[in-house]
Amino acid sequence: MKFKIKKYKYVIFAFAFSFTACDDYLDINENPNNPSEAPLAGLMVNSTFESSQNTFRMGDITSNYVQHLASPNPGSSSDVMDPVSYSGTWASMYNAMTDINDMMLKAEEEGANHYLGIGQILMAYNLATTVDAWGAIPYNEGFNFVTITPAYDNDDQLYSTVLNLLNSGISNLATETENSVEEDDFIYQGDISKWIKFGNMLKARYLNHYSETEQYDPASVLTALENAFESSDDDAQVEYFAEEINPWADVAIDNANLFLGGWISEQFIEATDGTTFGVLDPRLPYMVSTTEDGEYVGTLNGAGRGDAAEEGERSVLEPGDYYTTEQGPVLMATYFEQKFIEAEAAFSIDKDQSYQAYLDGIRAHMVKIGVPADEIEDYINTPEVSMGVESFTIADIFKEKWVAMFLHPEAWVDARRYDYDYENFSLPENVNPDLNGMFIKRLAYPDSEVSRNGNNVPNVTLLDPIFWDE
Repeated sequence: MKFKIKKYKYVIFAFAFSFTACDDYLDINENPNNPSEAPLAGLMVNSTFESSQNTFRMGDITSNYVQHLASPNPGSSSDVMDPVSYSGTWASMYNAMTDINDMMLKAEEEGANHYLGIGQILMAYNLATTVDAWGAIPYNEGFNFVTITPAYDNDDQLYSTVLNLLNSGISNLATETENSVEEDDFIYQGDISKWIKFGNMLKARYLNHYSETEQYDPASVLTALENAFESSDDDAQVEYFAEEINPWADVAIDNANLFLGGWISEQFIEATDGTTFGVLDPRLPYMVSTTEDGEYVGTLNGAGRGDAAEEGERSVLEPGDYYTTEQGPVLMATYFEQKFIEAEAAFSIDKDQSYQAYLDGIRAHMVKIGVPADEIEDYINTPEVSMGVESFTIADIFKEKWVAMFLHPEAWVDARRYDYDYENFSLPENVNPDLNGMFIKRLAYPDSEVSRNGNNVPNVTLLDPIFWDE
């Protein structure tokens, strides 16, 4: 069902204008977005919409690190993994979490259990996304407006908070309430059963992040999946509209107008055009453009476009493809991602289940982006893809998931958990020398935090891993 968006599109802009005073934890000790004054419906509109926007904002950073994208400019900071102050993205994450926190407080006051449950799931989503990028961050003192120098909470402790939020959210959504959620919900338009599935899918995602730690329990991941998505119809996504188009479409349109961005990495092209794995992936034309000569040509990360022209000689994000349709969706959590999570978790428990989930994940992604059925089956039936359960490895799961999670920040989590060990995956040209020949493991804390809250900002480098990457 399409979201009847017209009456709510203006609410987004009103909220964005009225409540952005929360930037960087606020410069005052008074919450301008007082939950006693902001309506639940408006908070829901902004919380769901901005959660989608934050998925894009973080993916716009991380897609160069996983070499989905490459900069057309040589030595670009995003490509060569320099320390960059992403103050704007940090502020956006906290603006969204402030609105979500306010929605949770107001929902508790009004006994609106479904609003509360959705708020808890959205808080878990945004909190985990922020932790996965920076590690330790302020949370317990992040929204009380008592201090502008909040203490930082450890990343492993915050993951416990994430899981507790998801459990509480699922429980609250299963409770009767008189305050119904309807068109003010950009993601599911008030379908509570889908929110419960989303909560369980996120539980599985974040439990699976523990894969390199002693706490990893693949059986608990599979248990969470039992109550998660049943098909791609359950995907958590926001479909955009004429007045606020898909942000990836914006990138593609800007590039077409020579504000360069959205260039495709040579690594991604060669992984899908048959160069690296010996089989042409039929998803390629639904994801990226060809050159004027009808070929797929990527850009080498860190090296820039060389002597290539500004248009027509390299593959880029092209307006109107699946990920760049103006009124298309930004994907937050999907059935195809879930199948790859299942494949990884089941690998050591039931390899037959793992293998089937891996194939199902490929198929679900291809169907999602519009690949014709015959091309799907031709690809899946190649020996490079359907190698048989005996020859099937964890590398096969990570490779196919890396393709499917195109432009999504979760791809960077996977890359770090997998130690960037993809086939033929190499460091960018002109890589940051301070990385000592290694790949980046976290973002640098933004300058806004270092200058104002420096006594609390952890003393870490880009090589210090997030706790689940130890």
